[in-house]
Amino acid sequence: MEKKRCTAIVLAAGQGKRMGTKTQKQYLNLCGYPVLWHCLHTFEESAVIDDMILVTGEDQIDYCRTEFVEKYGFRKICKIVAGGAERYHSVLNGLRAMEKNACEDGYVFIHDGARPFVDEPMLERVYADVCKYEACVVGMPVKDTIKIVDDNCYAVSTPPRSSMWQIQTPQCFITKEIKEAYRKMMDAKDDSVTDDGMVMETYGIRGVRMIKGSYENIKITTPEDMLLGEAILKGRRQSQ
Repeated sequence: MEKKRCTAIVLAAGQGKRMGTKTQKQYLNLCGYPVLWHCLHTFEESAVIDDMILVTGEDQIDYCRTEFVEKYGFRKICKIVAGGAERYHSVLNGLRAMEKNACEDGYVFIHDGARPFVDEPMLERVYADVCKYEACVVGMPVKDTIKIVDDNCYAVSTPPRSSMWQIQTPQCFITKEIKEAYRKMMDAKDDSVTDDGMVMETYGIRGVRMIKGSYENIKITTPEDMLLGEAILKGRRQSQ
């Protein structure tokens, strides 16, 4: 079967307030390179990904063009566009930027730029599964017991851990289907969605298949995550 075109939308417009640094988290140094560089490099070298759309802050577009496209020679970045106030606005801007660049029957991989540890085997699993199930989200079964609490922080229920997954990215869909789901979400003025899988679940035409990512596929959010990220990278380098 002929490979379908795969575009990665990389989200790097977050402010990173929980990191507590003047520099936005996606630009912090992680073992010699910016956090954002690591996933961009993986996509650049991937046999799965054909092109990338980088979504960043409007005032960071020129910076990203200079410091990533030109400095590191990322040829697959075809567009750099401004994000929005919320994550879903940024995804929507990325999807709109695809209109003249991607086959509607191809696939879009939506990925958080603050997740530096996506790797080629993961991308290959995602591609294989999206070809089969047509909508899939990377995640991992939770290790801890989860409690549902009320407004006063009293536990009210304990869902079975076997049914709970922590959601990661990339999240992958048929391009035209996720565009249509986002259009319906915006028409409904629904601002409750927290990830792309939820958009497809609520406004799309099919269910979303969960596939295993990696417990290393963390999102860099707090200073502790930087320490963990350094340990993950050092461990990977030592095993090579």
